[in-house]
Formats: sequence, structure tokens, C-alpha cells
Amino acid sequence: MIQDQTYSNTRALTEQQTANYIGMSRSYLRQARMEGHRDNRTPAPPFIEIGRSVRYLKKDLDQWLDERMKYSYLGEACQDGL
Repeated sequence: MIQDQTYSNTRALTEQQTANYIGMSRSYLRQARMEGHRDNRTPAPPFIEIGRSVRYLKKDLDQWLDERMKYSYLGEACQDGL
């Protein structure tokens, strides 16, 4: 169950917080970090390592989300040749 969480006072998010924030799974984040960019896959959001911990900066996540294509309906994506 996803809890209503706000991260307005948090600069660096954990993997679980990031998954909730961007609406993707933790396994996606792990796999994308390990495999890097692959064709036909959504690229991983930028991350930082602090010791053995992985963190995601909220400002980077906001930018990453803004860079994703937005369509009002699927036909629009087809018109762009996707």
C-alpha cells in the first residue's frame, strides 16, 4: 500500500522513497542502475552513492520526470513515429 508521503523537506531520497515518488518499482531502479542505458527501455534516473548507500536527489528526479515524453493520448505517440 502506497502511503501519502511528501518529500518537500527531503533533498536525497532512498530507493523506496524514489520508487514511490516516481511511480516505478524498486526492482526497476536496481536493474536500470546495474544495466545502464538500453534501447527501448526507460533510462534510469540519476543517482548518487554515499558509501554503500544509493540516494536519488529530488531535484534530479523532478528534472528526469519533466524530460519524459508526455502525450494526451496514444494516437499522438503514433503520429510522432514511436
